[in-house]
Amino acid sequence: MGRSFFVAFLLDKNQDNIAFYFYALGGLIGLVLGAIQSLSRSTYSKLLPETDDTATYFSFYDVTEKIAIVLGMLVFGALNAITGSMQWSVLFLAIFFLLSFVTISFIKKTKYVK
Repeated sequence: MGRSFFVAFLLDKNQDNIAFYFYALGGLIGLVLGAIQSLSRSTYSKLLPETDDTATYFSFYDVTEKIAIVLGMLVFGALNAITGSMQWSVLFLAIFFLLSFVTISFIKKTKYVK
């Protein structure tokens, strides 16, 4: 996933067939991100403690998801406004994915997630 964001960072608007590259890369990223969202919810449910009140935990998940959307769009827009190019915004999107991968690797595992 990070490689595809790095490839998107390297795309130049003056390249030949840039529209084809853009849409192909966007389609690939879209396919992967859809699967990541559904996998994240199921993995999150496996990380929950044994309880009958899972609604509270999923409410917290939904709130943090909305906060992440707002912060991500804010950073994306700010970098686009500062640099005048979406390339830096895409690079920071890859950095966000890398940071979340590192963060998730430190989460305590459960009997369902090894």
